[in-house]
Amino acid sequence: MTTEFRKLTLAGMTSLLALGAGAAQAEKVEIEYWQYFFDARVTAMEQLIESFEAANPDIDVTMTHFPYADYRTKVAAAVPAGEGPDVVQLFYGWLNDYVEAELIQPLPAADFPPETIEAEFFPMVAAMREGDNYWALPTAVRSLALFYNERLFDEAGIDAPPTTLDELVETAAKLTKRDGAGNITQVGITAGMTAQDHHWFREVLVRQMGGEPYLDDYQTVNYNSEAGQKALEFYTNLFTGDDAVSAIGFMDEPQAAFKAGRAGMHIDGSFRIGSLNKTRGLKWGVTELPATADGARSNYSSYWVNAITTKAEGAKYDASVKFMQYITSDEAMQVWLDVVGELPAKPSVGMTDANAADETFGPFIRGLAYANTTKFANESAQRQLMVEMVERITLQDVSLADSLATAAEAEQAILDDYYAD
Repeated sequence: MTTEFRKLTLAGMTSLLALGAGAAQAEKVEIEYWQYFFDARVTAMEQLIESFEAANPDIDVTMTHFPYADYRTKVAAAVPAGEGPDVVQLFYGWLNDYVEAELIQPLPAADFPPETIEAEFFPMVAAMREGDNYWALPTAVRSLALFYNERLFDEAGIDAPPTTLDELVETAAKLTKRDGAGNITQVGITAGMTAQDHHWFREVLVRQMGGEPYLDDYQTVNYNSEAGQKALEFYTNLFTGDDAVSAIGFMDEPQAAFKAGRAGMHIDGSFRIGSLNKTRGLKWGVTELPATADGARSNYSSYWVNAITTKAEGAKYDASVKFMQYITSDEAMQVWLDVVGELPAKPSVGMTDANAADETFGPFIRGLAYANTTKFANESAQRQLMVEMVERITLQDVSLADSLATAAEAEQAILDDYYAD
């Protein structure tokens, strides 16, 4: 081979490599991921995107996040216009709305086999299946637990968190502080149906009082009962009367009062762990939700899911499928647990001995064993009915029984309207 020929050959090979590199660069796919803004969730997703892009250099993922209050409106406006996310995060209770509005498309069964999902994930995710396909899948699941302020406990001479509902009230009374005029300046326990209390009332207290909040696979309201009245009486007694240990609207949001050190106890989800860990000066612990005197326990489980939007087509769709597979993998679930505090959606990752015995995660993980997941027709509307139920009692002097009956009737109308379709 002559020197000249070698030069020509090398030049040709260099040109081919350059063309190949250019083609590879041209084929790079960009997809968008949207979620609502929650600091720990954003941090966790940044880590997952970095790992995914390292393993898939031909795909770029851009994350966008919005305040919770604006999130659903932004998604609903962007996707029909062919803009916005290719992969989107949504609350499991919103799934029906997203499907009906044609904002998301089913996950391909070849890449997400239903039989594999049902063998590997917690049973609660079955609500995401329709026919032969799943529409969405979670990275993590949630349950409720009782957070408590260790400094306030020490100050009040309380040795341990309450284990029963009676002890909960007694402990809250010791933690409650008032000014000279009798106004509460520190609540023993937070209260507010806008946070997690509407779940605590329906899925926990109603069941602990011997009832069942819904029948017929959550199509029939059943809490307008003796058990429902007992549950509502227990709940409203926390913030009504001379012996109140809480106040609706105290410091605007229950979680804000707890983070500020102005609440002795607070019922919340495992997702709160990440933000509490970053709260300077707050020394807190967490325990399982209190049982009844005879040991009856219940809990509420929920989850946020990821789905592929109808905007994703062609190469973007293929890239979105790959991204979905990664963010619902065992690796991603462990990252989410470590950063956010939400529990892995697969028992194989979450229900390890180490995690179940963990001082922080353990109470939530153990709570999953006796938790129920509400199947919402319209989660926002059904939650608002719980808010209004309490407002009628506290602001309009409506009797507990009448307000409960009004809420049940209004919620049944929502369910009837949805399932009539």
